[in-house]
Amino acid sequence: MRTETYSTPGPLLLNLEIPAGEIEIETSNTDQTSIELEAISNNDAVRDLVDNSRIELIKRGDGHEVVVEAKSRQGIFISLSRGPDIRFGGPDVRLRVICPKGADLDVRTKSADLRAHGEYGGVEIKTASGDLQLEEARGTARIKTASGDVHLGRAHASLEVQSVSGDLHVDSVGGDLRAQLVSGDVHVRDARASIGANTVSGDQRYEAVLKGRIELKAISGDVTVGIRSGARVFVDANTVSGSTSSELELGDAPAQEPAPDSPLVEVFAKTVSGDVLIERAPALELSEHS
Repeated sequence: MRTETYSTPGPLLLNLEIPAGEIEIETSNTDQTSIELEAISNNDAVRDLVDNSRIELIKRGDGHEVVVEAKSRQGIFISLSRGPDIRFGGPDVRLRVICPKGADLDVRTKSADLRAHGEYGGVEIKTASGDLQLEEARGTARIKTASGDVHLGRAHASLEVQSVSGDLHVDSVGGDLRAQLVSGDVHVRDARASIGANTVSGDQRYEAVLKGRIELKAISGDVTVGIRSGARVFVDANTVSGSTSSELELGDAPAQEPAPDSPLVEVFAKTVSGDVLIERAPALELSEHS
C-alpha cells in the first residue's frame, strides 16, 4: 500500500486515473488531502502497478492539483465458458481519498466502481464499466459511461450524462439536465430547469418539474412527467403505438388559474411504443439554499 498526505488549502482539483478496481472519495472540513492506493488482488503485476503509480501534488495558481495515475496496458478480457463476460481494463487496485469540501473531480477509469461522498465543485467522470455514486456537485457535472448505473444525490448546476447500458437516478438537479441513454431508465425526483433526454430502451420518470423546456424522446419506454402545483403548462405529446394521458385535464379551464408570473413548463414528449403520462407533483418547498 502507498499512502500520502498533502496540505491543500484553497481551490483543489483531484485528477484520478486507475485502470480497474474501486475508487472511494470523501470530503471533510479539512485543508489536507490524504491518499491510500493498494492492490486488491495478490499478484506481482498489481503490486508493481501500485509501486510505479504516479502520486503527486502540483501547485495551480492559488490552489492545488493532486494527481493519482495508475496506468496499465489496455485490454479486454472475454470469457465464453459461462456466457459472455466482457471486462475492460487491467489489474484491480483500490484508491481511497479524503479531501476538502468543494474539490473539483476529474476521474478516468476503464472498469471501476466509484463512490464519492460529500460535497464537490465541478465533476467530470469517464468510465467504460462501473457503477457511479456521487453525493453532491455544486459545479457542472459531466458523466460518461459505457456500462454502469449512475446515482447522483444533488446537482446544483447543470448535469450531462451519457450511458450505453445503465440506469440514471438523480435526487435533485438545479441546472439544465442533458441525458442520452441507450439501455437504461432515467429517474429524476426534482428537476428545477430545462431537460433534454433521449432513451432507446428504458423508461423516463421525472417526479417534480418546476420550470423550463422539457424535451423527451424514447423508442420503447414510458415517459412520466410530474408538474409542480401553480405552474403554467404547455404539453405537446406524441406516440406511435402507445397512449397519452394527463391528470391535469389539459384543454379545460383549471379551477384556479396560475399567476401570470408563475413558472412555465413546456413539455415536448415523443415515443414510438411507450406511453406518455403528465401528472401533478407535490407542492414545491424552496429553501434559501435551493
